[in-house]
Amino acid sequence: MALTAIGLCSRALLKLGATAITAFDHGTAEAEVAGALYAPIRDAMLSANAWSFATTQARLPRLAEAPTADFAYAFQLPADFLRALSAGPEGRGRGLAYRIARQTLQCDSETVCLTYLFRPPEEEFPAFFDQVLIARLAAEFCLPLTESSSRAEALHKLAEAEFRRARLLDAQQDVQPGFEDFSLIEVRS
Repeated sequence: MALTAIGLCSRALLKLGATAITAFDHGTAEAEVAGALYAPIRDAMLSANAWSFATTQARLPRLAEAPTADFAYAFQLPADFLRALSAGPEGRGRGLAYRIARQTLQCDSETVCLTYLFRPPEEEFPAFFDQVLIARLAAEFCLPLTESSSRAEALHKLAEAEFRRARLLDAQQDVQPGFEDFSLIEVRS
């Protein structure tokens, strides 16, 4: 079942024994805490691993103004960009030396294909990521709502265990990349 941002926060609140919310502007302490913390925690969790469901590629539009130094070209990053994984010239997703600066990617190639993490809609999160996010939200919501540091610490440990499990599940959905351009392999051929 696909969950919304409110649904994810409500489940985290229920884990704490708090009251579920129906909106971020509900006027309760739970809604205020959830509204303030949800988006940064979601983005941090999405950025913390190269999740297969949050990875995409895009050809970047080149900007007219060149970088001040070090690279010849600058490209505009996508609006949903969270973190770069790799960049390559046209037709390749990796292989370029680049730098991210001020919402641009700078490199020496005239064209860029960026592999990056983006922010998918909550309804597209897989069940294993829902569980990671709910566990982390519960841990983060705990201190402001319950003022129990020991309970918050225990919830953080549970969230870390859930994160490790989710990383394992996500890694099993992809073929691991082999070695490319490795001289020892070429010699044996």
